[in-house]
Amino acid sequence: MSTLSDLVNAQGRSSQADIEWLHRLAGDGQLLADLAFADIVIWVPTADDSFVAVAHTRPSGAATLFYRDIVGDLVRPQWRTQVRDAFTTGRIVDSASPDWFEETPTRVRAVPIARVVVPGQVPQPIGVLTRHTNLGEARTPSRQQITFNDCADELFGMVTAGSFPDLSAPTSPRRGAPRASDGLIRLDVDGITTFASPNALSAFNRLGFDDELEGESLVEVVTRILPDKRQFDESLPVVVTGRAPWRADLEARGVTVSLRTIPLRDNGTRVGAIVLCRDVTEIRHQEQELITKDATIREIHHRVKNNLQTVASLLRIQARRSHTDEAREALTQAMRRVSSIAVVHDTLSEGLAQKVDFDEVFDRVLKLVAEVASAPSTRARTHTSGRFGTLPSEYATPLALALTELVTNAVEHGLAGQEGDVEIIAERSDERLEVRVRDTGSGLPEGQVGRGLGTQIVRTLIQGELGGTIDWHTIMGSGTEVTIDIPLRYIAQRPTTEQIPIVP
Repeated sequence: MSTLSDLVNAQGRSSQADIEWLHRLAGDGQLLADLAFADIVIWVPTADDSFVAVAHTRPSGAATLFYRDIVGDLVRPQWRTQVRDAFTTGRIVDSASPDWFEETPTRVRAVPIARVVVPGQVPQPIGVLTRHTNLGEARTPSRQQITFNDCADELFGMVTAGSFPDLSAPTSPRRGAPRASDGLIRLDVDGITTFASPNALSAFNRLGFDDELEGESLVEVVTRILPDKRQFDESLPVVVTGRAPWRADLEARGVTVSLRTIPLRDNGTRVGAIVLCRDVTEIRHQEQELITKDATIREIHHRVKNNLQTVASLLRIQARRSHTDEAREALTQAMRRVSSIAVVHDTLSEGLAQKVDFDEVFDRVLKLVAEVASAPSTRARTHTSGRFGTLPSEYATPLALALTELVTNAVEHGLAGQEGDVEIIAERSDERLEVRVRDTGSGLPEGQVGRGLGTQIVRTLIQGELGGTIDWHTIMGSGTEVTIDIPLRYIAQRPTTEQIPIVP
């Protein structure tokens, strides 16, 4: 299915600012549908003087009319004149008589969607919103339904005037954003509650308010609820007065209620507000647990990094005190491998996500390898091209260790005792990562590739840990090239440690 942006762009009649406005309105489509107890459809004009549906929201508290998605469909002939009139005149147009849709009586309201292009000037229609009310289940409306419909009518008027959605409202709602069905409070211009739905009253009862909300100042109610000497959300005073379209959390007695305020305006003058509320105690508790776990994981990575650096330092000291070149070389290689793993853990300890920017990791690893591997008689120049991108930690550690071995081999063996270049090329797609390590040395004779411990380690890491392939190309006199090919989606079925084959 095409997205809203794709459908609007395909008509060639809307700017990027118009599309952003429509996205914001579509984001509040569920609120409008629940308040109006009706299907909400957003239409934009086409090049051939028709209209195409770009968004559709079904009500959660009433029967829908459209059991099949109509996004991408052209406006039906019975609605075309009404929608065109609303778009042309910039005024709300109601159907003169009940409209029949698939043998169901309906009432259609066409609301022009206006956006203020230049402050102080008349807003220009950029589309049309239609409300489709199912009359087949008509019954005597309750006080809550009447209030919800009144709130919907006021918001429709604001849509026509270009004052809803509000650009100063948060663009990305936090997890657990309240909906109309969760609880709704209607405030007048002075912040006095004129209506509170049963769910809203229940939420405030759980916070410790045992009286009726209607007739009370919401600011005073919240002041009585809040514990003394307790920090609270900075935006809370503005939210409970209904003056700004913000969100805030209200906490008391171990209960957390999320509040969202939508100021209601008539011709630019604030006439009241809608306050949506939702008990998000469990959600906030889960979020706090996740934050605690993330902090714990970061601390673990930090301590692992410190321990590995300690081990590397001990190996370095031991290497300096070794009496044979063979022992010194073995300890130096072990120190280098431990340090490469420590770099990955150091990067993981700096962020919440268990993913790392491997380009940053490899830059640090490459500096470490160049410093340790280069002998006095070897002058190696390292170059990198392409990007590794972001990789999960399951990839980062074995890949960093494998590349450490390959670059070390290229410097110590490929360029042994001479001047040359080592180039690392990374090419990444959505499904694969290919890395090539080239050196300009003399190359290795046939039969000597893959015999050393380092090469066996690389094979185990690439084939066993990452499910990839590795290939050595040696050309006498022209250097060596090693190609690594890793399927990035292999992580979904990555074997456990016990299943990884180890090369003897």
